[in-house]
Amino acid sequence: MLEVQRDKHMEYLTKGLRQLGSSFVVLDANRPWICYWILHSIALLGESIEAELEDNAINFLNRCQHPDGGYGGGPGQLPHLATTYAAVNSLITLGGHKALSSINRGKLYMFLLKMKDASGGFRMHDGGEIDVRACYTAISVASILNILDYELVQNVGNYIVSCQTYEGGIAGEPFSEAHGGYTFCGLATMILIDEVNSLDLPRLIDWVVFRQGVEGGFQGRTNKLVDGCYSFWQGGVCALIRRLHSIADEQLLALDAGEEDRCTDSSQTSTSSDFCEEEECLEENLSRVDEAWQEGQRNACSAVNFFTIGLKFIKEHADLEPLFDSMELQQYILLCSQVDGGFRDKPGKYKDYYHTCYCLSGLSACQYSWSKRADSHPLPRVVLGPYSNLLQPVHPLFNVVLERFFEAHKFFSKGPKISL
Repeated sequence: MLEVQRDKHMEYLTKGLRQLGSSFVVLDANRPWICYWILHSIALLGESIEAELEDNAINFLNRCQHPDGGYGGGPGQLPHLATTYAAVNSLITLGGHKALSSINRGKLYMFLLKMKDASGGFRMHDGGEIDVRACYTAISVASILNILDYELVQNVGNYIVSCQTYEGGIAGEPFSEAHGGYTFCGLATMILIDEVNSLDLPRLIDWVVFRQGVEGGFQGRTNKLVDGCYSFWQGGVCALIRRLHSIADEQLLALDAGEEDRCTDSSQTSTSSDFCEEEECLEENLSRVDEAWQEGQRNACSAVNFFTIGLKFIKEHADLEPLFDSMELQQYILLCSQVDGGFRDKPGKYKDYYHTCYCLSGLSACQYSWSKRADSHPLPRVVLGPYSNLLQPVHPLFNVVLERFFEAHKFFSKGPKISL
């Protein structure tokens, strides 16, 4: 029987939280990520850490907080959106007043504004690259901390739409290849800024459902090998889409209606010139641009409460059945990715904290993939192995344990206004 080796995983995780070997020096600029991967894995297992370790983690992350806002990869390092996301998620995972109040939201907001680019996207750091990952880490952090506003949101949706490829998935930047990690980041961001209906969801669904391989795991890109970490990146996309089925259905109906209209027009017109076709195409594109602009204006003028989007989303009933074979994915995670203490990409690879975090996150997404309510316990028949394998549910938009999300949402909804 395939079991989650809880004790061995906890031993591996707590050892890494206490001290890392010299080989980890190459990850010196990623230390908040190591904290997040370990702490989130422990939370998924339903476990906690000793008070001393918790205090040490909070104090360490506080030393990573830059005086001008955001978090660097280590004490004294420049702030970076990726490590800011990791640090904030770590502190939310730890929970409690000391952890949550240690975040300087005012300075962090100013850092996010500095990273905002004229294209609508965000830079990962000062002078750094602009991509969908930067958009997600910025918007996710701002959303969960209750500092997301129109100034940060402006044109983000347009940038992400420009990254959706002909395949249907989302690339890291315009004209690149669709990728599981970027698809998750792009979709989650569009939900958090209330513009998910601007994506072509039917094509996105088509793309993601074909990423599950014969092994049961997910691949990140077309014609690539499966990898345990995509259990969450692709599995998380599927978890998000379960609560978007009404929007996807509307888009499909509109698409069908458009096809019927074009067929009718074609039967009524015997000939058409290339000039007319080009003119019609131009008018259609201009109309779409105009509609998008008008919609953007309406959104800007309306009082959107961005802070409540994540809460409302997770409270929605997920009526759609899973878009993937959840039992096959659970089997891949437990049989192929799990080792004695930790998880790996695939057989033949070494275990690490990154894959441990995202394999467990994906396993949780699998186990709750048939649940209509995010906080309801799944039936035993949908959990592979003994029911003791059941992990904690996560909020799929942020990938933090659901209980910790609710605590953070309550804390930042009642906390003092940010001071700049």
